[in-house]
Amino acid sequence: MTDTSARSGRNRGRGVSVVLGIILLVLAVVAVLAGRGTITIPGFGQDDSAAAHLSDQSDLTTVQAVIGSEKKAFFDDPGVRDVFAEHGYRVEVTTAGSRRVATDTDLSGFDLAFPSSAPAAQKLLEKVTSTGEYTPFNSSIAVATFEPVLTMLERAGVARQENGHWYIDMVAYLELAQEGTRWRDLGDEFPSPGRVQLSSTDVRTSNSAAMYLSLLSWAANDGAVVVGAPDATALVPELSQFFLGQGYTESTSAGPFADYLSQGMGSKPMVVIYEAQFLNELASEDGRIEPGDGKVLAYPYPTVFTKHTAVGLTEEGAEVGRLLAEDPQLQELAARHGFRPQDGQVFTRVMADLDVDDVIPDQVLGIDPPDYDTLEVLIEGVSASYSPAGGPDASPEDEQ
Repeated sequence: MTDTSARSGRNRGRGVSVVLGIILLVLAVVAVLAGRGTITIPGFGQDDSAAAHLSDQSDLTTVQAVIGSEKKAFFDDPGVRDVFAEHGYRVEVTTAGSRRVATDTDLSGFDLAFPSSAPAAQKLLEKVTSTGEYTPFNSSIAVATFEPVLTMLERAGVARQENGHWYIDMVAYLELAQEGTRWRDLGDEFPSPGRVQLSSTDVRTSNSAAMYLSLLSWAANDGAVVVGAPDATALVPELSQFFLGQGYTESTSAGPFADYLSQGMGSKPMVVIYEAQFLNELASEDGRIEPGDGKVLAYPYPTVFTKHTAVGLTEEGAEVGRLLAEDPQLQELAARHGFRPQDGQVFTRVMADLDVDDVIPDQVLGIDPPDYDTLEVLIEGVSASYSPAGGPDASPEDEQ
Protein backbone atom coordinates (compact mmCIF):
# COMPACT_ATOMS: atom_id res chain seq x y z
CA MET A 1 0.00 0.00 0.00
CA THR A 2 1.35 3.51 -0.87
CA ASP A 3 1.60 6.35 1.69
CA THR A 4 -1.22 8.15 -0.11
CA SER A 5 -3.49 5.11 0.13
CA ALA A 6 -2.61 4.64 3.79
CA ARG A 7 -3.37 8.29 4.61
CA SER A 8 -6.66 8.05 2.70
CA GLY A 9 -7.68 4.99 4.68
CA ARG A 10 -6.81 6.68 7.99
CA ASN A 11 -8.76 9.82 6.98
CA ARG A 12 -11.80 7.74 6.09
CA GLY A 13 -11.54 6.00 9.45
CA ARG A 14 -11.40 9.35 11.25
CA GLY A 15 -14.40 10.56 9.22
CA VAL A 16 -16.49 7.56 10.16
CA SER A 17 -15.56 8.00 13.80
CA VAL A 18 -16.52 11.67 13.74
CA VAL A 19 -19.89 10.93 12.10
CA LEU A 20 -20.63 8.18 14.59
CA GLY A 21 -19.68 10.48 17.43
CA ILE A 22 -22.03 13.17 16.18
CA ILE A 23 -24.88 10.67 15.79
CA LEU A 24 -24.37 9.36 19.32
CA LEU A 25 -24.27 12.90 20.70
CA VAL A 26 -27.48 13.84 18.92
CA LEU A 27 -29.21 10.70 20.18
CA ALA A 28 -28.05 11.43 23.73
CA VAL A 29 -29.39 15.00 23.59
CA VAL A 30 -32.67 13.79 22.10
CA ALA A 31 -33.08 11.18 24.82
CA VAL A 32 -32.52 13.79 27.55
CA LEU A 33 -34.97 16.25 26.02
CA ALA A 34 -37.57 13.58 25.42
CA GLY A 35 -37.20 12.39 28.99
CA ARG A 36 -37.87 15.95 30.20
CA GLY A 37 -40.96 16.18 27.97
CA THR A 38 -39.32 18.93 25.89
CA ILE A 39 -39.82 17.22 22.56
CA THR A 40 -41.65 14.24 21.14
CA ILE A 41 -40.25 12.16 18.32
CA PRO A 42 -42.81 10.71 15.92
CA GLY A 43 -42.48 6.95 15.82
CA PHE A 44 -40.10 6.88 18.79
CA GLY A 45 -41.93 4.70 21.29
CA GLN A 46 -45.37 6.17 20.58
CA ASP A 47 -47.29 7.76 17.73
CA ASP A 48 -48.11 11.44 17.37
CA SER A 49 -51.77 11.08 18.39
CA ALA A 50 -50.93 9.05 21.49
CA ALA A 51 -48.29 11.57 22.52
CA ALA A 52 -50.68 14.47 21.99
CA HIS A 53 -53.38 12.65 23.96
CA LEU A 54 -51.02 12.05 26.87
CA SER A 55 -49.96 15.68 26.79
CA ASP A 56 -53.59 16.82 26.82
CA GLN A 57 -54.49 14.44 29.66
CA SER A 58 -51.70 15.78 31.83
CA ASP A 59 -53.34 19.21 31.79
CA LEU A 60 -56.76 17.98 32.93
CA THR A 61 -58.35 18.46 36.34
CA THR A 62 -59.20 15.07 37.83
CA VAL A 63 -62.66 14.76 39.37
CA GLN A 64 -63.40 11.77 41.59
CA ALA A 65 -67.03 10.63 41.41
CA VAL A 66 -68.95 7.89 43.22
CA ILE A 67 -71.82 6.67 41.04
CA GLY A 68 -74.49 4.01 40.74
CA SER A 69 -73.13 1.01 38.83
CA GLU A 70 -75.69 1.35 36.01
CA LYS A 71 -73.89 4.53 34.87
CA LYS A 72 -70.38 3.07 34.66
CA ALA A 73 -70.60 2.18 30.95
CA PHE A 74 -71.57 5.78 30.24
CA PHE A 75 -68.59 7.23 32.10
CA ASP A 76 -66.26 4.64 30.53
CA ASP A 77 -67.36 5.66 27.01
CA PRO A 78 -64.36 7.24 25.17
CA GLY A 79 -66.76 9.78 23.66
CA VAL A 80 -67.87 10.89 27.12
CA ARG A 81 -64.26 11.11 28.27
CA ASP A 82 -63.37 13.22 25.23
CA VAL A 83 -66.18 15.69 25.92
CA PHE A 84 -65.07 16.07 29.54
CA ALA A 85 -61.47 16.53 28.31
CA GLU A 86 -62.59 19.33 26.00
CA HIS A 87 -63.86 21.11 29.11
CA GLY A 88 -60.63 20.39 31.00
CA TYR A 89 -61.74 17.46 33.15
CA ARG A 90 -60.88 13.80 33.62
CA VAL A 91 -63.63 12.01 35.58
CA GLU A 92 -62.62 8.89 37.51
CA VAL A 93 -65.52 6.85 38.92
CA THR A 94 -66.11 4.44 41.78
CA THR A 95 -69.35 2.44 41.85
CA ALA A 96 -71.57 1.80 44.84
CA GLY A 97 -75.22 1.11 45.59
CA SER A 98 -77.12 4.39 45.56
CA ARG A 99 -78.47 3.98 49.07
CA ARG A 100 -74.98 3.16 50.29
CA VAL A 101 -73.70 6.33 48.61
CA ALA A 102 -76.29 8.27 50.58
CA THR A 103 -75.76 6.54 53.91
CA ASP A 104 -72.41 4.98 54.72
CA THR A 105 -69.90 5.83 51.97
CA ASP A 106 -66.92 7.93 53.07
CA LEU A 107 -67.22 10.87 50.69
CA SER A 108 -64.17 12.78 51.90
CA GLY A 109 -62.14 11.89 48.79
CA PHE A 110 -64.87 12.57 46.23
CA ASP A 111 -65.84 15.64 44.24
CA LEU A 112 -69.18 14.34 42.99
CA ALA A 113 -71.81 11.89 44.26
CA PHE A 114 -74.22 10.62 41.61
CA PRO A 115 -76.91 8.31 43.05
CA SER A 116 -79.82 7.09 40.98
CA SER A 117 -82.86 8.72 42.52
CA ALA A 118 -84.19 11.87 44.11
CA PRO A 119 -84.84 10.18 47.51
CA ALA A 120 -81.24 8.92 47.66
CA ALA A 121 -79.98 12.38 46.75
CA GLN A 122 -82.24 13.91 49.39
CA LYS A 123 -80.79 11.63 52.05
CA LEU A 124 -77.29 12.40 50.80
CA LEU A 125 -77.91 16.13 51.19
CA GLU A 126 -78.55 15.59 54.90
CA LYS A 127 -74.91 14.74 55.51
CA VAL A 128 -72.98 16.85 52.98
CA THR A 129 -72.65 20.49 52.05
CA SER A 130 -73.59 20.60 48.38
CA THR A 131 -71.94 22.84 45.83
CA GLY A 132 -74.76 22.24 43.34
CA GLU A 133 -77.34 19.63 42.35
CA TYR A 134 -78.32 18.62 38.82
CA THR A 135 -80.61 15.99 37.29
CA PRO A 136 -79.10 15.23 33.86
CA PHE A 137 -81.35 12.31 32.99
CA ASN A 138 -83.75 9.70 34.30
CA SER A 139 -84.54 6.05 33.72
CA SER A 140 -87.65 4.05 34.48
CA ILE A 141 -87.67 0.88 36.53
CA ALA A 142 -88.17 -2.05 34.15
CA VAL A 143 -88.08 -5.84 34.14
CA ALA A 144 -85.59 -7.92 32.15
CA THR A 145 -87.30 -11.20 31.34
CA PHE A 146 -88.01 -13.80 28.63
CA GLU A 147 -90.83 -14.51 26.19
CA PRO A 148 -91.92 -17.85 27.77
CA VAL A 149 -92.14 -16.18 31.18
CA LEU A 150 -94.41 -13.44 29.86
CA THR A 151 -96.55 -15.96 28.00
CA MET A 152 -97.21 -17.81 31.26
CA LEU A 153 -97.86 -14.60 33.17
CA GLU A 154 -100.26 -13.47 30.45
CA ARG A 155 -102.32 -16.66 30.90
CA ALA A 156 -102.37 -15.97 34.65
CA GLY A 157 -103.66 -12.43 34.09
CA VAL A 158 -100.49 -10.80 35.38
CA ALA A 159 -98.88 -9.64 32.11
CA ARG A 160 -100.34 -8.17 28.96
CA GLN A 161 -99.02 -7.09 25.57
CA GLU A 162 -100.09 -3.78 24.09
CA ASN A 163 -98.86 -2.43 20.75
CA GLY A 164 -95.98 -4.87 20.87
CA HIS A 165 -94.85 -3.90 24.38
CA TRP A 166 -95.14 -5.95 27.55
CA TYR A 167 -96.50 -4.75 30.90
CA ILE A 168 -96.64 -6.50 34.28
CA ASP A 169 -99.63 -5.53 36.41
CA MET A 170 -98.17 -4.86 39.86
CA VAL A 171 -101.41 -5.51 41.75
CA ALA A 172 -101.97 -8.86 39.99
CA TYR A 173 -98.31 -9.77 40.46
CA LEU A 174 -98.48 -8.98 44.18
CA GLU A 175 -101.49 -11.26 44.61
CA LEU A 176 -99.99 -14.12 42.60
CA ALA A 177 -96.68 -14.00 44.44
CA GLN A 178 -98.37 -13.86 47.86
CA GLU A 179 -100.21 -17.06 47.03
CA GLY A 180 -96.85 -18.87 46.82
CA THR A 181 -97.34 -19.70 43.14
CA ARG A 182 -94.45 -21.55 41.51
CA TRP A 183 -93.43 -21.32 37.90
CA ARG A 184 -94.34 -24.93 37.24
CA ASP A 185 -97.90 -24.09 38.31
CA LEU A 186 -98.25 -21.70 35.38
CA GLY A 187 -97.30 -24.00 32.50
CA ASP A 188 -94.74 -26.20 30.85
CA GLU A 189 -92.76 -23.40 29.25
CA PHE A 190 -90.73 -23.00 32.43
CA PRO A 191 -91.36 -25.92 34.83
CA SER A 192 -89.21 -24.51 37.62
CA PRO A 193 -89.99 -25.24 41.28
CA GLY A 194 -88.96 -21.69 42.16
CA ARG A 195 -91.56 -19.21 43.27
CA VAL A 196 -92.90 -16.58 40.91
CA GLN A 197 -90.93 -13.62 42.13
CA LEU A 198 -88.99 -10.72 40.72
CA SER A 199 -85.26 -10.70 41.49
CA SER A 200 -83.96 -7.41 42.81
CA THR A 201 -80.93 -5.98 44.51
CA ASP A 202 -80.48 -5.55 48.27
CA VAL A 203 -83.02 -3.01 49.50
CA ARG A 204 -80.62 -2.01 52.28
CA THR A 205 -78.07 -0.63 49.83
CA SER A 206 -79.55 -0.26 46.34
CA ASN A 207 -81.83 2.35 44.83
CA SER A 208 -83.40 0.02 42.25
CA ALA A 209 -84.59 -2.23 45.10
CA ALA A 210 -85.95 0.80 46.96
CA MET A 211 -87.92 1.77 43.85
CA TYR A 212 -89.21 -1.81 43.54
CA LEU A 213 -90.30 -1.54 47.18
CA SER A 214 -92.09 1.69 46.26
CA LEU A 215 -94.06 -0.12 43.56
CA LEU A 216 -94.94 -3.00 45.88
CA SER A 217 -96.14 -0.57 48.53
CA TRP A 218 -98.36 1.17 45.96
CA ALA A 219 -99.89 -2.15 44.94
CA ALA A 220 -100.39 -3.26 48.56
CA ASN A 221 -101.92 0.12 49.44
CA ASP A 222 -104.86 -0.32 47.06
CA GLY A 223 -103.17 1.52 44.20
CA ALA A 224 -102.20 4.62 46.15
CA VAL A 225 -98.83 6.07 47.15
CA VAL A 226 -98.14 5.35 50.82
CA VAL A 227 -98.06 8.49 52.95
CA GLY A 228 -96.81 8.60 56.52
CA ALA A 229 -95.02 6.31 58.93
CA PRO A 230 -98.08 4.49 60.37
CA ASP A 231 -99.28 3.24 56.98
CA ALA A 232 -95.75 2.34 55.92
CA THR A 233 -95.09 0.39 59.13
CA ALA A 234 -98.32 -1.55 58.69
CA LEU A 235 -97.19 -2.74 55.23
CA VAL A 236 -93.71 -3.90 56.24
CA PRO A 237 -94.59 -7.51 57.23
CA GLU A 238 -96.42 -8.05 53.93
CA LEU A 239 -93.68 -6.56 51.77
CA SER A 240 -90.64 -8.00 53.54
CA GLN A 241 -91.17 -11.46 52.06
CA PHE A 242 -90.62 -10.12 48.55
CA PHE A 243 -87.02 -9.47 49.57
CA LEU A 244 -86.33 -12.17 52.16
CA GLY A 245 -87.61 -14.87 49.81
CA GLN A 246 -85.01 -14.06 47.18
CA GLY A 247 -82.08 -15.40 49.14
CA TYR A 248 -78.78 -13.64 48.51
CA THR A 249 -79.11 -10.26 46.82
CA GLU A 250 -76.39 -7.99 45.48
CA SER A 251 -75.81 -4.36 46.34
CA THR A 252 -75.89 -2.92 42.81
CA SER A 253 -78.14 -3.50 39.81
CA ALA A 254 -75.18 -4.57 37.65
CA GLY A 255 -74.98 -7.92 39.47
CA PRO A 256 -78.42 -9.46 38.88
CA PHE A 257 -78.56 -8.03 35.36
CA ALA A 258 -75.24 -9.70 34.53
CA ASP A 259 -76.67 -13.00 35.82
CA TYR A 260 -79.73 -12.50 33.62
CA LEU A 261 -77.54 -11.96 30.57
CA SER A 262 -75.14 -14.84 31.18
CA GLN A 263 -77.16 -17.50 33.02
CA GLY A 264 -80.51 -17.17 31.30
CA MET A 265 -84.05 -17.97 32.33
CA GLY A 266 -83.11 -20.85 34.62
CA SER A 267 -81.29 -18.53 36.98
CA LYS A 268 -83.09 -15.19 36.71
CA PRO A 269 -86.53 -15.39 35.02
CA MET A 270 -87.42 -11.78 35.94
CA VAL A 271 -84.98 -9.11 37.11
CA VAL A 272 -85.70 -5.58 38.30
CA ILE A 273 -83.42 -3.26 36.33
CA TYR A 274 -83.20 0.23 34.95
CA GLU A 275 -84.61 0.62 31.44
CA ALA A 276 -81.26 2.14 30.41
CA GLN A 277 -79.39 -1.08 31.21
CA PHE A 278 -81.43 -3.11 28.75
CA LEU A 279 -81.36 -0.45 26.03
CA ASN A 280 -77.61 -0.02 26.36
CA GLU A 281 -77.01 -3.74 25.84
CA LEU A 282 -79.46 -3.85 22.93
CA ALA A 283 -77.97 -0.84 21.13
CA SER A 284 -74.26 -1.57 21.69
CA GLU A 285 -72.31 -3.24 18.90
CA ASP A 286 -70.91 -5.71 21.43
CA GLY A 287 -74.10 -5.89 23.48
CA ARG A 288 -75.36 -9.19 24.85
CA ILE A 289 -78.98 -8.69 23.76
CA GLU A 290 -80.06 -9.15 20.16
CA PRO A 291 -83.48 -8.97 18.51
CA GLY A 292 -85.12 -12.39 18.48
CA ASP A 293 -82.97 -14.00 21.17
CA GLY A 294 -85.90 -14.35 23.57
CA LYS A 295 -84.80 -11.63 25.99
CA VAL A 296 -87.59 -9.12 26.51
CA LEU A 297 -87.93 -5.74 28.20
CA ALA A 298 -91.16 -5.42 30.18
CA TYR A 299 -92.48 -2.53 32.26
CA PRO A 300 -94.16 -2.67 35.65
CA TYR A 301 -97.63 -1.16 35.41
CA PRO A 302 -97.23 1.39 36.80
CA THR A 303 -93.50 2.03 36.99
CA VAL A 304 -91.30 4.61 38.70
CA PHE A 305 -89.02 7.03 36.90
CA THR A 306 -85.74 7.38 38.78
CA LYS A 307 -84.16 10.81 38.64
CA HIS A 308 -80.38 10.39 38.52
CA THR A 309 -79.21 13.32 40.63
CA ALA A 310 -75.63 14.61 40.62
CA VAL A 311 -74.58 16.25 43.90
CA GLY A 312 -71.46 18.40 43.81
CA LEU A 313 -69.14 18.02 46.78
CA THR A 314 -66.54 20.45 45.43
CA GLU A 315 -66.69 23.26 42.87
CA GLU A 316 -65.11 20.95 40.27
CA GLY A 317 -67.66 18.24 41.00
CA ALA A 318 -70.52 20.71 40.63
CA GLU A 319 -69.16 21.83 37.27
CA VAL A 320 -69.09 18.23 36.04
CA GLY A 321 -72.70 17.87 37.20
CA ARG A 322 -73.64 21.01 35.28
CA LEU A 323 -71.94 19.73 32.14
CA LEU A 324 -73.83 16.44 32.42
CA ALA A 325 -77.10 18.35 32.51
CA GLU A 326 -76.36 21.10 29.98
CA ASP A 327 -73.77 19.95 27.45
CA PRO A 328 -75.61 18.81 24.28
CA GLN A 329 -72.99 16.17 23.43
CA LEU A 330 -73.17 14.59 26.88
CA GLN A 331 -76.97 14.64 26.75
CA GLU A 332 -76.92 12.79 23.43
CA LEU A 333 -74.34 10.30 24.67
CA ALA A 334 -76.50 9.66 27.73
CA ALA A 335 -79.39 8.83 25.39
CA ARG A 336 -77.13 6.46 23.46
CA HIS A 337 -76.58 4.62 26.72
CA GLY A 338 -80.34 4.30 27.22
CA PHE A 339 -80.92 7.16 29.66
CA ARG A 340 -83.72 9.65 29.07
CA PRO A 341 -82.13 13.13 28.92
CA GLN A 342 -83.95 16.32 29.86
CA ASP A 343 -84.99 16.89 26.26
CA GLY A 344 -87.29 14.00 25.35
CA GLN A 345 -86.82 14.68 21.64
CA VAL A 346 -83.13 13.83 21.97
CA PHE A 347 -84.03 10.41 23.38
CA THR A 348 -86.59 9.74 20.64
CA ARG A 349 -84.16 10.71 17.88
CA VAL A 350 -81.27 8.68 19.29
CA MET A 351 -83.41 5.57 19.79
CA ALA A 352 -84.46 5.83 16.13
CA ASP A 353 -80.83 6.27 15.04
CA LEU A 354 -79.91 3.13 16.97
CA ASP A 355 -82.88 1.27 15.46
CA VAL A 356 -84.26 0.26 18.85
CA ASP A 357 -87.15 2.72 18.97
CA ASP A 358 -89.64 -0.11 18.47
CA VAL A 359 -88.66 -1.44 21.93
CA ILE A 360 -89.78 1.77 23.64
CA PRO A 361 -93.48 2.43 24.24
CA ASP A 362 -94.73 5.87 23.25
CA GLN A 363 -95.78 6.42 26.83
CA VAL A 364 -95.00 4.61 30.06
CA LEU A 365 -97.31 5.16 33.01
CA GLY A 366 -95.32 6.17 36.06
CA ILE A 367 -96.04 7.06 39.67
CA ASP A 368 -94.00 8.94 42.24
CA PRO A 369 -92.28 6.98 44.99
CA PRO A 370 -93.31 7.72 48.58
CA ASP A 371 -91.86 10.85 50.09
CA TYR A 372 -88.42 10.60 51.62
CA ASP A 373 -89.46 9.97 55.23
CA THR A 374 -92.11 7.40 54.32
CA LEU A 375 -89.75 5.50 52.03
CA GLU A 376 -87.17 5.42 54.82
CA VAL A 377 -89.71 3.81 57.14
CA LEU A 378 -90.40 1.13 54.52
CA ILE A 379 -86.71 0.47 53.84
CA GLU A 380 -85.72 0.38 57.51
CA GLY A 381 -88.67 -1.88 58.30
CA VAL A 382 -87.76 -4.40 55.61
CA SER A 383 -84.08 -4.16 56.59
CA ALA A 384 -84.94 -5.03 60.18
CA SER A 385 -86.63 -8.22 58.93
CA TYR A 386 -83.32 -9.65 57.75
CA SER A 387 -81.58 -12.19 59.97
CA PRO A 388 -78.98 -10.97 62.51
CA ALA A 389 -76.25 -12.59 60.44
CA GLY A 390 -76.91 -10.06 57.72
CA GLY A 391 -78.70 -12.27 55.22
CA PRO A 392 -82.29 -13.31 54.71
CA ASP A 393 -83.61 -16.56 56.07
CA ALA A 394 -84.48 -18.41 52.87
CA SER A 395 -84.51 -22.04 51.93
CA PRO A 396 -82.95 -23.09 48.63
CA GLU A 397 -86.34 -23.83 47.07
CA ASP A 398 -87.39 -20.24 47.75
CA GLU A 399 -84.54 -18.94 45.65
CA GLN A 400 -84.84 -18.47 41.90
